[in-house]
Amino acid sequence: MLPFLLVAGIAAVVTAAASFGVLRLSRRFRIAPELRDRDVHTTPTPRLGGIAMYLGLIAAILSVMFFTRLTEQIEQVAQLWVLLGACTLIAVVGILDDLLDLDWMIKLAAQLAAAGLLAWQGVQILLVPLGNTQIVPSPAMNFALTVFLMTLVMNAVNFVDGLDGLVAGVAIIANSVFFVYTQLLTAETGGDSSITFAALIAAIVVGMAVGFLPFNWHRAKMFMGDTGALLIGLLMAVSTISVTGQLNPSSLDQKLVLASYIPIILPMAVLAMPLADFTLAVLRRLRAGQSPFAADRKHLHHRLLDMGHSPVQAVVIFYLWTAVVSLACLLVFTMQSFLWPGIVAITGGILCIVVTFTPLVRVRRWLARKARDRARSA
Repeated sequence: MLPFLLVAGIAAVVTAAASFGVLRLSRRFRIAPELRDRDVHTTPTPRLGGIAMYLGLIAAILSVMFFTRLTEQIEQVAQLWVLLGACTLIAVVGILDDLLDLDWMIKLAAQLAAAGLLAWQGVQILLVPLGNTQIVPSPAMNFALTVFLMTLVMNAVNFVDGLDGLVAGVAIIANSVFFVYTQLLTAETGGDSSITFAALIAAIVVGMAVGFLPFNWHRAKMFMGDTGALLIGLLMAVSTISVTGQLNPSSLDQKLVLASYIPIILPMAVLAMPLADFTLAVLRRLRAGQSPFAADRKHLHHRLLDMGHSPVQAVVIFYLWTAVVSLACLLVFTMQSFLWPGIVAITGGILCIVVTFTPLVRVRRWLARKARDRARSA
């Protein structure tokens, strides 16, 4: 546990220090894009925070080499360098996009290339859990499925990045829960290289997000931009695929059939909000005859603002939904029973629904009260 915490701490410290430096340089050279119609902020704000997060990632990966306990447990040490190479490609294209606003096809090509590089070097889904057995797809299917899922998660995380502190906070919650899950899996299986690899990446993402969040909380001094959001999405995809596609569910000592699906359910749960926003956005744009990557102001966080929530309230709602869904799925594994997971899911879901729709109720009550007042005065 201690090596993971140290790596996360290094990622956090380096990201925070680099964020301060990037912010100073951005302000000195006035590197801040003009406001767009869909933007929520009201003043031009630098969006090169992803550079700082990338530097935190580099520092964290380099520090792993000094922790012999981690390197001994990870057979995929070479894959860490491949991961760094893929992240470098994403960072370069992300920085260019944050500065020059690249065409979406160029960004998609870079995402496919980064995902393809990782899949080519072995970071890919090797089997699909089905009860106590596994389906082993063909190598071509493994490669295609892995590239598709990595690209999907990258864009899902990037799509949801529209409010101060949103992606950073969701990443902290989701990856913290996923890290706990990897530690429980380690206790169940006696240790596995793919699990340790996934835990390491989750810890790094938490550190990067913790280091950047103080600069990104409302009102944000700086945004992570496409660079930071795509990096977080890629790292989350790699960590979940390392467990989901390579862990044998029959090795889990569980009585519940559902427990064998936890390697699939939990990654989807922690990404539920970004994936939901991404799916709705793609369907909405395709139905309107637009590119699925065309920008608009109809994301879930925009809808929350239109309902009457403040930016901070909208962000906290995303945090609540992410925490409830993630914890409910995690409890299925830890409790070996549906009782407490069901209680958490139902009570937490009701709380989230009430919090989500309260401003709308207040607006309707206010309008009804105004209508009654006008009727009485008429």
